[in-house]
Formats: sequence, structure tokens, C-alpha cells
Amino acid sequence: MFYFVYIIYSFENDIYYKGFSTRPLERLKEHNENLGRFTGNKGPWVLVFLQSFQEKKQALIRERKLKKYSKCQIQSLIQTPLNEIDKFKTNE
Repeated sequence: MFYFVYIIYSFENDIYYKGFSTRPLERLKEHNENLGRFTGNKGPWVLVFLQSFQEKKQALIRERKLKKYSKCQIQSLIQTPLNEIDKFKTNE
């Protein structure tokens, strides 16, 4: 099983949300259905960053660090090779 850290973005509200999940695409759907406490009624949301980990602990540590990132740091991170969105969509 893989563990994922993800970042979603709301164009309407110009905000990013960082999260953790074992099923990031299903989680994105939940965010867009207003099932998240922070993300409810702030979408629509799009997945802009995805990073996988083999250990849950690693993913949770990464998520905690990402939550401290500034908007500028997030935007830079999205452009790096750490972003596995294309790889993930190819493997589905």
C-alpha cells in the first residue's frame, strides 16, 4: 500500500489545501462534494501535487512540513520532479 501527500487548489478562492490519503483521487472527490471541514464550500478543487511514500510515518511527516509552507514555496514545489501527478495517472 502507498501513502500519499497531496495538494489541491481552488482557483475561485486562490487557496491551497495540503492533505494525506491512501486514496487521493477519491479524497479529491470528497473535497469537491463539500465533505471536508476546511475545504467545504471553497471549491471546486483541483489536484496540483501528489507525492507517494511506502511508509505512513514518512507521509505524515511530509504533510506536517508542507502545512508550514508559504504560498510561494508551494507554487515552487508543484513545478519540481517530486510532483508525481503524471506518474500516478499513468499507473491507474
